[in-house]
Amino acid sequence: MKTDDKKEKPAIPMLAATESPKPNAAMETQSTNGVSGGTKGKKKRNRKICICVTLLLLLVIFIVLLVLGLTLFKPKRPITTIDSVAVDRLQASVDVLNLKVVLNLTLSVDLSLRNPNRVGFSFGNSSALLNYGGKLIGEAPLPASRLGAEKTLPMNLTLTLMADRLLADTQIISDVMSGSIPVNTFVKVAGKVSVLKIFKIKVQSSSSCDIVISVANRNVTSQHCKYSTKL
Repeated sequence: MKTDDKKEKPAIPMLAATESPKPNAAMETQSTNGVSGGTKGKKKRNRKICICVTLLLLLVIFIVLLVLGLTLFKPKRPITTIDSVAVDRLQASVDVLNLKVVLNLTLSVDLSLRNPNRVGFSFGNSSALLNYGGKLIGEAPLPASRLGAEKTLPMNLTLTLMADRLLADTQIISDVMSGSIPVNTFVKVAGKVSVLKIFKIKVQSSSSCDIVISVANRNVTSQHCKYSTKL
C-alpha cells in the first residue's frame, strides 16, 4: 500500500519591498555645511594664489626697472665747460698820490652745459662768480632750467667787476702797474636727474678758470680751467 505522505513545505514569507531610508534633517544640514565650507576654502586658496602672483609680477617689474636704471639709464655727470672769456670793457689807472686804483672791468663768459644722460636734467638757480685774490668781486645770475637728454645748452654771461670791493686791496695796484690782472671765474650747477620718473638722483657740476688779463691789450692772455662733477 502506497503511502503518499505529503509534507507540506513551510510557506516562505514574501519579503516586502523595502524603501530606502530618507535622510533626516540633521544629515541634510551636515551635507550643506560641508559643501559651503569647501567652497569658502577654495575661494580663499584662489585669493591667496592671486595675491602671490600679483606680488611676483610687481617684484619682476621692480627688478627690471632697477636693472634699466643701473645700466641703460645709469645717471652720468653733467659737464660745465667755459668755452671762452673775453674782455668787454677794461679801464685801469693808478692814482699814485692817493694810492688807489680806478678799475672798471666787464668780462663776457661763454660757457656750455652738456647733459650726457638719456634722460632730462633739471637744475636750479645758480650764479657765475668772478673772484680776485680769493675775494668775490663780481656775480652774474644763472636761471634755473631743464636740459633734455644728450643735449648741450650754450650760455653767455656778463661778469662786471664790483669796484668798491677792491678799494682796500693794495695788491690790485701792483697788478695793474705790472700790466696783468689775475682773476678767477667759477660756475656751479646743481640739479637732479630723473631716471624712469622713479629714481631722482642729485648731481652737481662745477668749473673754475684761472684767467690772466692784459691791461695794455685788454684781452685774456692765459686761461686754465678745472672741472669737477659729483653724483
